[in-house]
Amino acid sequence: MAGIVRKSFDKADETRPFTEDKGRLDLLTTESGAVGRAVFEPGWQWSKHVKPIAGTDSCQASHVGYVVSGRMKVVMDDGETDEFGPGDFMRVTPGHDAWVIGDEPCVALDWVGFTDYALPPSS
Repeated sequence: MAGIVRKSFDKADETRPFTEDKGRLDLLTTESGAVGRAVFEPGWQWSKHVKPIAGTDSCQASHVGYVVSGRMKVVMDDGETDEFGPGDFMRVTPGHDAWVIGDEPCVALDWVGFTDYALPPSS
């Protein structure tokens, strides 16, 4: 095991685009698990731009992350809502929709929920 590991999201191990060019997920694979940086473009909404890929009624990923820039609203299946912006830590359990607020891309880092995010269901 290396004492120091350096990777860049600009040279991600994998990039997954969202539908309609509304953003992408850049994924780094590490010994501790995947780390993702998502860029959600203005107008992005999970139910419009990832649901067709994931094939579930709502996002079933658990997220633990940090919002770098932009704003996002999250609505849980039970109606609970919150908004996240630059500098916010976020933990969101499975069963939610989300969308970008405003005209600035929302950039978020996630240490938990992006391993299988924006992937078609396995057969």
